[in-house]
Order: sequence, then structure tokens, then C-alpha cells
Amino acid sequence: MFIQVALPVPLPRLFSYLAQEGAPLPAIGARVRVPFGQRHQIGFVVAISDHCDLPAGKLKPITEVLDTDCLLPPFMWKLARMASRYYLSPLGMVLPQLLPVKLRKGEPSAPTPQTQWQLTEAGRTQDPNQLKQAHQQARILSYLHSRGYLEDERVGELEFSRPSLKALAGKGLIESRTEAPLLTKQWQDDFELGERPPTLNTEQAVAVTAINQSEGFAPFLLDGVTGSGKTEVYLTAMEKVLRAGKRVLVLVPEIGLTPQTIARFRRRFPLPMEVLHSGVNDNERLASWQRAKAGASAIVLGTRSALFTPLPDLGLIVIDEEHDASFKQQEGFRYHGRDLAVMRAQLEGVPIVLGSATPSLETLNNVTVGRYRHLQLSQRAGLGRPVKQILQDIRHLQLDAGLSPPLIERIRQHLASGNQVMLFLNRRGFAPALLCHECGHLHECQRCDAFYTVHQSANMVMCHHCGSQRGLPRQCPDCGSTQLFTRGVGTEQLEGALERLFPGYPSVRIDRDSTSRKGSLEAKLEQIRSGEAKILVGTQMLAKGHHFPDVTLVAILDVDSALFSADFRAAERLAQLYVQVAGRAGRASKAGEVVLQTHQPEHPLLHQLMGAGYPAFARDALTERQQAQLPPHWQMAILRSESHQGEVARGFIARAKETLQGLAHPGVQMIGPMPAPLERKAGKFRFQALILAPDRPTLQRALDDWLPQLQTAEPDRRCRWHLERDPQDLL
Repeated sequence: MFIQVALPVPLPRLFSYLAQEGAPLPAIGARVRVPFGQRHQIGFVVAISDHCDLPAGKLKPITEVLDTDCLLPPFMWKLARMASRYYLSPLGMVLPQLLPVKLRKGEPSAPTPQTQWQLTEAGRTQDPNQLKQAHQQARILSYLHSRGYLEDERVGELEFSRPSLKALAGKGLIESRTEAPLLTKQWQDDFELGERPPTLNTEQAVAVTAINQSEGFAPFLLDGVTGSGKTEVYLTAMEKVLRAGKRVLVLVPEIGLTPQTIARFRRRFPLPMEVLHSGVNDNERLASWQRAKAGASAIVLGTRSALFTPLPDLGLIVIDEEHDASFKQQEGFRYHGRDLAVMRAQLEGVPIVLGSATPSLETLNNVTVGRYRHLQLSQRAGLGRPVKQILQDIRHLQLDAGLSPPLIERIRQHLASGNQVMLFLNRRGFAPALLCHECGHLHECQRCDAFYTVHQSANMVMCHHCGSQRGLPRQCPDCGSTQLFTRGVGTEQLEGALERLFPGYPSVRIDRDSTSRKGSLEAKLEQIRSGEAKILVGTQMLAKGHHFPDVTLVAILDVDSALFSADFRAAERLAQLYVQVAGRAGRASKAGEVVLQTHQPEHPLLHQLMGAGYPAFARDALTERQQAQLPPHWQMAILRSESHQGEVARGFIARAKETLQGLAHPGVQMIGPMPAPLERKAGKFRFQALILAPDRPTLQRALDDWLPQLQTAEPDRRCRWHLERDPQDLL
């Protein structure tokens, strides 16, 4: 018998092996360790056959069978196969993405013994309210009463103190045991909510009713203005699902998964919940996957990759901020988390809610054609009030680190009133360029068509495209002059200017540089919530999902670069960014203002956003896309190539175009070859071509015919290429 194995290599084929002599055949879907070249690989058994095109003498036997049964539920296999075909990625590259890293490396899938804290007989009868003098002990006891056990490795994550654990153990109320995890259902249908929910307004109640009354697969767009209470709709809809003994999967953008968000879900539902994001280590991720697969978890809350967590009796999927670009995987298996989540909901026959204040044009088009049901929240929930919008013309004004005099005066007024101010600048670092005053030389990355960004606090210049960095130059490499000046403004420079202009008001900066250490983002957000920081400076990390009730002024310092981008999605992203940033102001009872600084005050897009809002922009943008034959009305793929020699990269695209044209698929267009907007990156020249078709089936048929020919053509080792479906970034 021949075993067909999918291996994590970028080759569109399965690999044949012999069964182990004297051993039973592995199950379809089991992991196996097999020899591959000079090393071993972990792969999945996809098929078992009594026929093989190669002679048995040339095949090697499987080295080890790692699982006795199929590791993934049947619907996950279907999802992997659908994703493999749609996203043009070999099955062997897709399947590992469905697993935690430890399982990809061949670790056992069965749970390993772990230390847990459990209630003793005395602890089960102890009322946590009687320990009010020992607040931490009361918290731990309440947690154990609601869940039944506490994994020792989660003590830090839940912010429980070990001295309090020892104190409770000393009182005989809890005890620790090392045993296999409790992988059984740990909640009852009549569980008590941990926090009393607020009263829903009419629009929220209508949305919850629609979601809860749906049967089977039902996609909803929850389209709510910022501060309208979308999260409360999610939570209330989840309650009915959880009371029915089913589970819920909630996906959020990476930056949206803050301790504030996690705490809100935990306060409402004192149930077993798994939290998955980039900060979770491999051991924790494996343990969460094992608990979820066994049905011991009621809720999985996570970022893009949490989509692949197996959950028996799934009852609801929620995608918050569905428009966010972080749901798209940009390398390897290039899938879109939102779209695969819709596929999963369809396979499992459950409702899915896509929430956003600024829905993507793809989602709005699905509403227009009747695929999704539209639920709207047009009013801010609670005491939130509409903000005052100000378009600030900064032509002819003297700017101080990007701040105009009228904006500086507004900041002073809001701070004097005891409020907080948020300044948004989507450019980290100190300055985007370093210029020689004598000869005009601009310090450019040697490997990219881009300038170095100055990071003054780190005393270096860095390329934000390839990551190369070097010490801050003291002399011009062309003329030797020491008269070097920075040009432009980054968040680091802005933070320094604010400390100089407003010395009595502490500021906090939130960007990728200032939050690189574990726990730093949480610490900075706490400074904001506590009122310790009065001025908030940041990139788009600050734009999404945060609730800061004392922020009454929000200013966007520079949007002009987004008005003239080569990417057709730039206007949509600017519109979403403006609405999301503006939504941070006036979220409580205080009136809010949003200021937009620009050198282009007559630009129609800015006037439309500030006057008619995002819905009007989206309607016009959809019409323009239809006229231009662009997504979402037309379907798109992109072929990219890169090489140290520009002509080699361009030549590959040109030959690929000839191949596609020879297949004669009516309606399919290929635009290119053309240089990528950033033509040289990391030392390689980059070319690309767009493939467009009027509908998905037409494009899929063309790609199914074309891709095998590209893969079997004589390889040019000087050139690397990839074909991507539904690209979100054309740069």
C-alpha cells in the first residue's frame, strides 16, 4: 500500500511513501514523520492507495506515525482543501497553519499532565464575599467557583498573585494537583452572568434578535457608527448561544485584542475562555488548542490564526473590525481571515457577524447583492455625542513638528479643561528623511528604493521596508559635510515637541517602536485610562477599538500622502482611518472635536467624508470601482516576481502573460508586466501583473489552467515568484 502525504513544501503535489512493515496503516488525516531529502519532515496522510506511478523500489517507508486517528475534524479538512484551491497554495502548506507550532514540529497531540489549582471540600462551601479584606484571595476563589480549576501557567495572565494562592492553600481552601487537564465541559446551561448587561437601545435589540433567530448559515453585517455599542450586541447575542451549550469564536485585529477587550469578555462570561494572539507562547497555544478541541472551552477570542481552532458544537462566529488589513496574511499561505471565517461558518452551518463602523467595500457589495443581511446602529450608545469636525488648512502656516498654531491653541484649551488629547500621525520614528544641507544628498537605503527613517532615540537610521539599519551618520557620504538635517516628522519627534510645548502635561507614545516589549502596550494604555497621561501620540495602533472617555480632541496631522497613492484602495483606507480616529473623541458625556490638518483643503474626498460621512463615500467608491472594473465588482489576482536582475524579473512576468493569453479564457485580462510601486526592495527588483475577471468562476478556471503551467515551466533560479488571490496591498 502506498501512503500519499502532504508536506509543508511549496510544491503543488503529494508525496508517495511505503507503509511501515508490520505496522497498521495510518489513519487518513494523521501526522507522519517521513524522510525528505537529507532530513525528515512532518506531513499529513491524505490518501492510501494500492497504485503508484513510481516503482516501489524507489520509495522510502514512513519513519513514524504520530497520531492514531485523524487529527482534525472533517469540516477543517474541507476548509483546508477549499482554501488550498482558492488561495492557490499547496495543501501541504495550508494544513500546518491549522495547527499550533508544537504539533507542526511533531509533539504529541494528547494533553500532557499539568499543575492545576482546585477547590477543596472546605473551599467549595466558602463564600468568596467573606474574604473581602483579602481582595486577591476573593478573586481567585470566585474564579475557581465559576470554572472549577485554574491552570498554574495562567496565574500570571489572569493577574493572580502566588502569595494569595499559597495563603488560600494554607487555609485549606484550595490544593494543587498535577494531572491530565480537565477536558470536559465546565459550564452549565444556567450559568450566572458575571456582570449585569446594560439595557439595549432599539437598534441594538433588533440586531440581537435577528442574529439569535437565524438558523443555519446566516451572514450579517453589523454596521455601526463608532461608539454605537457593537460589542454589546456581540455579547448579548453570545449569551443565548452559550446558554444552549454551544461555543463561540470571536476574531479581532491584533491591536484590538487589548487587556481591556479581554477583561470585558471575562467580566460578562465567567466561563472557560481561550485567548490567542502573537504574545501567547507555543506551550500555551497548544494547551488552548487541546482544550478547545475537546470541548472544554466556551469561547475562543483571538486574532487571525485563531480562525483555525477546532470547536465542537460551534454556535456563532464574530469578526470585529472586519475591514481591518491585519486579517490578511501577507506571506506564505496568503489567506484572508474574514473570508475564510465566512467559509467556515458556511461549512458548519452557523451564523457569522461581521462588525465595523467602516465596512470594507467587499462586504458592502455582498450586502447590496443580497448575500449578507444588513444590521445598522446609527446612534452612539449611552452618553456618546457627535463630534465637531474641523478641516484645518495648513498652507502658509509655520508648523512646529507638524503642529499648526491653531491646533496648538486648541490642544491648550482642551488640556486646561482637564481633558485628554489624541494626536494621530501614521509615521513612526523621528523623521522620514536625513538631508545634507551642503549638497542636498538624501540618505537612501542601499537595498530599496526608499529613504532611511531617522530614529533619534536609538541613534540610528532604519529602512522600514527591508529592516536594514545603521548608526546615525555624522557626515555626508558625498561631500563630507556635517550639516545634516532631518526632514519631515515622525511620532518620536512629535512626542518631544509636545513635551516642550506642554511641559505640565505628561504624554504617552504608542507605535511599533514604543510597544515592542511584552506588556509595554498594556502599561501605556493603563496610563491613558487612569488619566496619568494627558496627551496621546500614536500611529494607527491608536485608531481602533479603544474607549477613552476623557479624550475630547483628536487631531490627524498628515493625510495628504494618502490622497495621491498608486493603490486603488488608498482612498478606502483613508476614509476608514479618518472615521476610526475621529471615533475616539466624544465617547462619553463630553463633547468632542476632530481636527484634520491638510495642504489640500479643497480635495473632494475630505469634504465628502466630513460632510456626508462614510456611507456616502462608500456608495460613490463602489460605483467608481464598477466603472473601472476593479474589486469588489471584478475579481483580482496578482503575479509578483523578484530578482537581483530587473530584466529577469520582468521577463518572467512577460512569459507568464504569453502563457495565459495562449489559454484563451474569455473575459480574463492581464495588466503588466510593470514595476512594483517600490521597484527595488531588500536588494531585489520587483515586477508584477494584475489578473482581472468579471466573476469568481471565470477567474478560478483561468487560474486552475494557468498555475500548473507556471509551476512546470523550466525554472529560472535567478527569479522568485508567487501568485496571490484577492491582494490587499499592491505596493
